[in-house]
Amino acid sequence: MKKVLFATTAIVAFAGAASAAETTVSGFAELGINDNSSGDMQFFQDIEVTFGMSGETDGGLAFGASVQLDEPGAAAPGDDGGATAFISGSFGTLTMGDTDGALDWAMTETAVGGAIDDAHTVHAGYNGNGLEGGDGQVLRYDYSMGDFGFAVSLTQGDNGLGVVDDTTQVGVRYSMDMGGANVALGLGVADGQDAEATGFSAAVTAGAITGVVNYTDAELAGVDVTHTGLGLGYTAGALTVGVNWGEYDITGADNDDGFGIAVNYDLGGGAVVQLGYADSNSLDADDLPAGATNDDGLFSLGVAMSF
Repeated sequence: MKKVLFATTAIVAFAGAASAAETTVSGFAELGINDNSSGDMQFFQDIEVTFGMSGETDGGLAFGASVQLDEPGAAAPGDDGGATAFISGSFGTLTMGDTDGALDWAMTETAVGGAIDDAHTVHAGYNGNGLEGGDGQVLRYDYSMGDFGFAVSLTQGDNGLGVVDDTTQVGVRYSMDMGGANVALGLGVADGQDAEATGFSAAVTAGAITGVVNYTDAELAGVDVTHTGLGLGYTAGALTVGVNWGEYDITGADNDDGFGIAVNYDLGGGAVVQLGYADSNSLDADDLPAGATNDDGLFSLGVAMSF
């Protein structure tokens, strides 16, 4: 994403020491139309602005924070952004706030490409690897050395939400080049009040083709659940086409599955035409996107603009 310099280097004196600080502004806007299974096409727009702040101590310790402000469109209510802060050095990076847990950090999702309302990932078979739990505020430590990286994270329980146990996660990832093909492997485990999970992902990019496998074995609220996801993408010049499929195998219940499609055309300068579609198959209406049935698909078409 392109970043616009909001304030250039500022020299701030504090207790006799000087530090260089930088503030940036970046963001995106989306406009178009979508069908959220209500039976009618409707306008869709979403605007998000991110303020980034960074600095460095005299000893070379990096620090910073970001604040994300989101003005949701009619089809995307309830998302008002988030905030994170970090400290980074030779020891690794410590991040706190609205960020990924270690399992999510390590694993690769199956979606390739984008859609203005994320229609290609809003189906009953998609797994975004988010098992943070609690109040959603994550403390994560991660360290990378060459092609190898690992992370641990903690999300505190929130008594106000009835979640009293903490959620801990550990993740590792490794990337390598195999004869011109880039391979990225990820493994993560999570343990919380109502969720225990082990997840694995493998992503291979060879020329214009990207393939992703994502598998999770979990126990959620005492129910055994496994998820299998597959993703395939093709990029040629300005065109990207991605297809993803996923299925939840739930003990004692009917399986949920679905697929999503994204077609993107890059206009240059940060503007991308995006088409998204998803279809779900579930006998439980609670497992379907809001307002959707097994006979309905989710569709969107518009332009995403990054700044």
